[in-house]
Amino acid sequence: AYPLIYLFERSFGFLSEVSLLELADTNTPLLRQLNEKAPGTFQHTIQVANLAEEAIRVIGGDVLLVRAGAMYHDVGKMLQPEYFIENQSGINPHNEMSPEESAKVIINHIASGIEIAKRHGVPDKIIDFIRTHHGTTRTEYFYRKALEDDHLVSPALYTYPGPRPFSKETAVLMMADSVEAASRSLRDVDKFRLERLINDIVAHQISLDQFKSSNLTFKDIGDIKSVFLKKLMSIYHVRIEYPSISSARSS
Repeated sequence: AYPLIYLFERSFGFLSEVSLLELADTNTPLLRQLNEKAPGTFQHTIQVANLAEEAIRVIGGDVLLVRAGAMYHDVGKMLQPEYFIENQSGINPHNEMSPEESAKVIINHIASGIEIAKRHGVPDKIIDFIRTHHGTTRTEYFYRKALEDDHLVSPALYTYPGPRPFSKETAVLMMADSVEAASRSLRDVDKFRLERLINDIVAHQISLDQFKSSNLTFKDIGDIKSVFLKKLMSIYHVRIEYPSISSARSS
C-alpha cells in the first residue's frame, strides 16, 4: 500500500502523516538550502515550528501539518537573506535604501517563497502557510519610517498581499512567527516583558481582523498565549520569582 500513498495524495489533495513527517525533515534538499543560505532564518524557523506545534497540540488541530508548514513558511528569504535581520552580522543594507524599497524587498519574500516551494514540489497545503503567515498586515517599521518623511504615504505599498489565515493551523503560525521574531529584540527578558510582548502582538493582529476566518475562539487565543509564554520563558531561561524568606514568614 505504501507506493499508493503518493498517488492518492496527488489525486485527492490530502497529505498523509508519512508525507508530513518527510516534509518536516530538516534533511530535505530545500530545507538544507535554507540552512546553508539563510542560517538565521533556519533557526528562527525551527523555533517557530516548536511554538506552533505546542500551541496546536493544546487547542486541538493538526500538529504535523502546522510543523511542516512552519518549516517552509520563510523559504523565500533564502534569495536575499542579508535583508532580514536574523541573517545580518553588523551590516544592514536597509540603511542605504528608502522605506518603500525596503518594504518591497521584505514583502517579496512571500512571492519568492511560493515560487521556490512550487519548484520543489511542496504541496499546496504547505504553501498556504507561506501565503498567509503575514496575512494582510503591514511592514510597520518601514511604514512608520516613511510617515516621518512624508505624511502622504500609501499604506498599500507597505501591506502584505494576503490572504489572511483561514484555519487554526495557519493562524497559530502567524502568531508564533511574529512573537518569536519580536522576542529576539528584547534586551532584558523576564516574564512580564514576554507576557506584554505576546499580548500586544496578538491584540494588534486581532485589531486587523487577521483571524476572522480561522475558527479560533477567545479561549483558544488565551491558551495559545499561555503556551507561547511558557515556551519562551524556557527558551530564554527566565526564572520564576519565588517569594523571599522574609515575606514568606510575614505571611
